[in-house]
Amino acid sequence: MNNKKNKLYVAIAGNIGVGKTTLTRKLSERLGWKAYYEKVIDNPYLSDFYGDMKRWSFHLQIFFLSHRFKSQKEITQWPGSCIQDRSIYEDVEIFAHTLHEQGQMSDRDYENYRQLFETMVEYLRKPDLILYLRSPVDRLLTHIQRRGREYEQSMDPAYLKQLNSAYDAWIERAVENNFNVVTVECAGRDFEHNEDDFELIYKPIKDLEQQQWLPGV
Repeated sequence: MNNKKNKLYVAIAGNIGVGKTTLTRKLSERLGWKAYYEKVIDNPYLSDFYGDMKRWSFHLQIFFLSHRFKSQKEITQWPGSCIQDRSIYEDVEIFAHTLHEQGQMSDRDYENYRQLFETMVEYLRKPDLILYLRSPVDRLLTHIQRRGREYEQSMDPAYLKQLNSAYDAWIERAVENNFNVVTVECAGRDFEHNEDDFELIYKPIKDLEQQQWLPGV
């Protein structure tokens, strides 16, 4: 007899325009898991932020952190397995970090933000797997232009490049801190329409799921 060990929690990580939401939806449908999506469409700060990053960076990051913390609490309480479009760790390790480095977020606001994050994360469950979608900037820009969000159309490629660097550095730290990470190179691939490409994302999750079946006593 076999017993299922635990429900699973997988986070899809990656830069703006890499395809996280599409893959979260497809994986949720394939696996039959609950999906948690990033709050973008009805975010009251996002459009203002792209117009004036320095003015709105702290407000935007607090909004995302609050929403993500709520999702993380639901993930902990949900009785089944789930998949999440971007993790709470990316808010602080990528976006707030980069904004602070650019001078778009003050030292005072950044320190306040990090302290709030560190208090929150003590109560949260780590992902069983982080799937890191790694993509070159030209591919990100193509996807951003294709999805047509007006406030994203003037996005600076240098900003995306800096975010990519922050992601690579964070993934190294995450692995050192015993997070289970699988990096998927996205250049030249179409995970939405090509089944072979989609399997690159799907297989690590299925492998993890199979590992949860342990011999009973």
